[in-house]
Amino acid sequence: MKYMMFVCTDTEPETDESRVPDINVWVAENDAAGRRLDGNVLAPPTAATTVRVRGGEVLLTDGPFTETKEVIVGYDILECADLDEAIAVAAAHPMAHGGRVELRPYADL
Repeated sequence: MKYMMFVCTDTEPETDESRVPDINVWVAENDAAGRRLDGNVLAPPTAATTVRVRGGEVLLTDGPFTETKEVIVGYDILECADLDEAIAVAAAHPMAHGGRVELRPYADL
């Protein structure tokens, strides 16, 4: 199953940084195992452009659409056998300690 993993900041990070895994090790292990298909860091929310169409007119807003303390800072696309494996992969990600990680399965349309 494919999962989109949103890597987000959080207002309550892990306080003991000695328990936070190394991101380079996480990437290398999951790339080598074929579980991580793609991933990248995103530009900050100030670089965002929100696009809406209303009444046939394209409306653009600079910056994020909503104001929030937590932001999506990156993503990874995972290929895992099931949700349990995806949870284990996400729990090993450094931002599961310093932020939060959201998993969403690809919809079967």
